[in-house]
Amino acid sequence: MAGQSDPHLSIFSPSEVEFVAEDEVVEIVPNIRMDALNMICGDFGPFFPQIPCKVPLWLAVALKKRGKCTIRTPDWMTVDRLTQVLDAERESPREFQPLPFHYIEISKLLFDHARDDISDAYLVRSLIEDIRDVRFHKVESGLETISGRTHAVKLKNLSAMEVNIVRPFMVRTLQAFYKHDSPQMIQQADNTGSRPTQVADRGPRRDLRRR
Repeated sequence: MAGQSDPHLSIFSPSEVEFVAEDEVVEIVPNIRMDALNMICGDFGPFFPQIPCKVPLWLAVALKKRGKCTIRTPDWMTVDRLTQVLDAERESPREFQPLPFHYIEISKLLFDHARDDISDAYLVRSLIEDIRDVRFHKVESGLETISGRTHAVKLKNLSAMEVNIVRPFMVRTLQAFYKHDSPQMIQQADNTGSRPTQVADRGPRRDLRRR
């Protein structure tokens, strides 16, 4: 797995998950004066120079590309906070530390479009990648413990991208165990599926005549 998404197994592609994450709210610092933007999804602004305000990530990226703002790094994307999370992840082999549901997608978008706004960007990126690797290793280790008696799997604090990658593997693994442990159920289902459908006898048919 190693943190990579197989498009044939995942429910959504990475770009689709990223698209959903663009609705997450971030804080920007405009460098221009601009009237409020009236969107279908809501109204944002008005904007004043050096006055922080909150907008969806997609709007923050759009304004950043046009040189109209800087994007403030979220509180969880600091070296100190990420170091604490990484240490806690390593110390708790069966628990996942709470992080934003879209932490992978948010960090990727910020690195792609607002790298100059991130303090210690190289170290922050390295810490996020280490956290991802540790968390995916936990998931892989958890998959190895699944047995035929497992009916459900509960993983708390997984992110959207992690859920998207893990869910198909979990479902297929449980289905494989179910088929192996209940062959008679599978055979019965196959026989039912191959049996021709019987139409109930509703009496003699009446021919339709044109008038």
